[in-house]
Amino acid sequence: MAQSESSRPIILDDKSVRAKKSSPTADAIRQFRQNRASVVAFIIIVFFIFIALTARLWTAVGLLDHPRGFRAVHDILPSGWDNTTVDPYPDPGHCARDNLNKPEDWCSLLSPEEQARFPDKCLLYPPLTAERIEQRQWCYLLGGDQQGKDWLTQTVYGAQVSLAVALIGSSVSFIFGIIYGVIAGYYGGRLDNVMMRFIDFLYGIPGLVIIILMQVFFRQVSNQYGNEEGIIGLIIEIDNALGGLFFLFIAIGLLSWIGMARLARGQILSYREKEFVEAARAVGASDRRIIFVHLLPNVIGPLIVAETLTIPGYIFTEAFLSFIGLGVQPGTPSWGEMISRIRNQGGLLSNRHIVIVPSVALVTLTLAFNFFGDGLRDALDPRLRGK
Repeated sequence: MAQSESSRPIILDDKSVRAKKSSPTADAIRQFRQNRASVVAFIIIVFFIFIALTARLWTAVGLLDHPRGFRAVHDILPSGWDNTTVDPYPDPGHCARDNLNKPEDWCSLLSPEEQARFPDKCLLYPPLTAERIEQRQWCYLLGGDQQGKDWLTQTVYGAQVSLAVALIGSSVSFIFGIIYGVIAGYYGGRLDNVMMRFIDFLYGIPGLVIIILMQVFFRQVSNQYGNEEGIIGLIIEIDNALGGLFFLFIAIGLLSWIGMARLARGQILSYREKEFVEAARAVGASDRRIIFVHLLPNVIGPLIVAETLTIPGYIFTEAFLSFIGLGVQPGTPSWGEMISRIRNQGGLLSNRHIVIVPSVALVTLTLAFNFFGDGLRDALDPRLRGK
């Protein structure tokens, strides 16, 4: 007797089994890997993080301040030699010279035509040979500035500043924004009304203007109370140790959480009346358990994506503040400060390669975070998967 259709075994192929076993996390990773632009952006971000963390292992730390025995050309020339046409910027590949402390060494920096202008100094000494000029191990692979600081080393250390601002700014915004938004959205009522009116008030204030005013205020406090003892002196000392980043973190963090708070509140409002939340209340679950077990796991994905997309804004804010002199302290490598320094020294036109290096690094990192955020959004939003 023939076997009935209902009794036949059901055979599933491997793809069907894998599809049933796949988790939302695995689906998100698979979707993210299919977005080539996001994968490349993620690799670029990891590369910047790697060079920032390992900067001291492979860069010329001495060239960050001054190469040993090397100073700007205009600084080492004796009095009366200032009207020379020597380019004060070290060219790419130009190694730092030691022992530039004798007239014959000064003359070696001048062209033959310029040496002829100082016969009483330069023509009294024999021409220098390669053996008489000591060269250091480290060279200016991307050139240097007027102070003889290596541009590649400063660019690498500038990545530390940008990534630190991105990490601290996004962390402050994410943590405080979620706390504020969850409290307002979950409890609602008069508390929600008061908290959101405060948010509306902050939204009416130009954020960048407030950050600039706070930085000006912090600079004045630092200059006036820099030698004080106590809490104020300790805070100023911490800021000086961080190269001005501590006050910058405070200025950016005070207003960066507003958008995250409104987004978190909206997400909580859309989930707090769901059936699974009502069921948790019915069985006597506490507010803390409902928030941390039932609500946050469902809303955290969109919040992470939204915060990732705001990171380029933090990086550009730091670069802009450093460019106008209200960011990091002088001497702290920052991409915005580097561009500003070259502008003030008149090197924008004569030394374009020096300006291009930090500019390209700044644009590359911000674009990488933008593409990475887009990829996360597509991967974590089920409505956008497969598009």
